Amino acid sequence: MDLEQARTNMVEQQIRTWEVLDQDVLDLLYVVPREEFVAPKQRALAFSDMQLPIIEGARMWEPKLEARVLQELEVHKTDRVLEVGTGSGYLTALLAHRAAHVFSVEINPALAAFGRHNLERHGTTNITLEVGDAARGWPTHAPYQVIVLTGSTPVLPRAFYQQLDVGGRLFAVVGELPVMTARLVTCTGPGAFHTVDLFETVVAPLVNAEHPPRFRF
Repeated sequence: MDLEQARTNMVEQQIRTWEVLDQDVLDLLYVVPREEFVAPKQRALAFSDMQLPIIEGARMWEPKLEARVLQELEVHKTDRVLEVGTGSGYLTALLAHRAAHVFSVEINPALAAFGRHNLERHGTTNITLEVGDAARGWPTHAPYQVIVLTGSTPVLPRAFYQQLDVGGRLFAVVGELPVMTARLVTCTGPGAFHTVDLFETVVAPLVNAEHPPRFRF
């Protein structure tokens, strides 16, 4: 398998055609080797336009979603980032290349170990990996300039709004099957937020994600 040709095909045929035109983002996809973050038996599928199984039922986003989210968040070298759900560590590595520091929290210890192994092999140093439940916020290192949830949530908890710095950006997939919406929230001032719904997609929910209250008779 020609890895470099497969990588180029991924960028040109999947990602660029999905409105990802930020050249810095496209260039970064050549710097961080995606094939080193997938499960070994999935290596041949590392550049496929699909969500790949990792371990224990977890799935890695398709490449175009990772790139689109990175573009929408406009991560800067001065940004402190909270990532909820480390997963394979690939998106973590992409974020770290653009940010000052990434705090990534994973609830599944086995998945956290898998992501840590991948990131240590990649040699990225501006990342703090923690095991815990951040589905409803992670105040430990707040405020953040960027927050990204890698699993969906039926309701976007208010804690994330409160932990977002002024000027900060928050990405989350909000909703339940069959309809989920990729949402970008920008903090425009103290207690003020601007929300844009970007596109529809489907990703697995976060463990312990917040649900709307159910009406009871």
